[in-house]
Amino acid sequence: MTRETGRKLIASNKKARHDYAILKTYEAGIVLAGTEVKSLRAGYCSLRDAFAGEHEGEIMLYGLHIAEYGFGSWTNHAPRRTRKLLLHKVEISRILAQLRDGNGLTMVPLSLYFNDGWAKVELALARGLRSYDKRQALAARDAQREIAKHLGRHLKGATTSRP
Repeated sequence: MTRETGRKLIASNKKARHDYAILKTYEAGIVLAGTEVKSLRAGYCSLRDAFAGEHEGEIMLYGLHIAEYGFGSWTNHAPRRTRKLLLHKVEISRILAQLRDGNGLTMVPLSLYFNDGWAKVELALARGLRSYDKRQALAARDAQREIAKHLGRHLKGATTSRP
C-alpha cells in the first residue's frame, strides 16, 4: 500500500476562532491507539470541548472526542480519554512559561488533520474574547462584506446603488 501524501482535514474548531483571540499557533503530533486512527480516517471526531493543558511537564489534550471504531472489539478505546501531544522540549517549555504567567492564556485545538499519514493537531495559544469584542468583529466583517459587494457592483458597471 502506498503512503499518503498531503494534508487531509479531519475536523476543525470554528467556534474557537470566534471565542478566542489567537496569539500563536503550533503543530503537534498526537499519540493515538490503533482504533482511534481508524475512527479518525472515517471522520468520527469532535473538537468542540477540547483543550490542552499541562500534566507532569508534558502537554496533554483533554476532551477530544473520537468515536469508538465500529469494527473494534475489546481493543476499542475510550472516546474522551486524555491524549499526549508530541512537541519539542523547547516548544513545551515556552508554552508552559506563557501559560503560567497568569495572563489568562489557554491552549485550544483549532484543527485535526493527517499530514503525510501522521495525525497532527493545530494548537493555538489564545486569550478569551469578551462579548463586545465578538460584536465588534462581527460588525467589521459585515462592513467588509458590504464594501466588497458595492465595489463588485461598481467594477461591473452597475453604478446605481440600492439601499
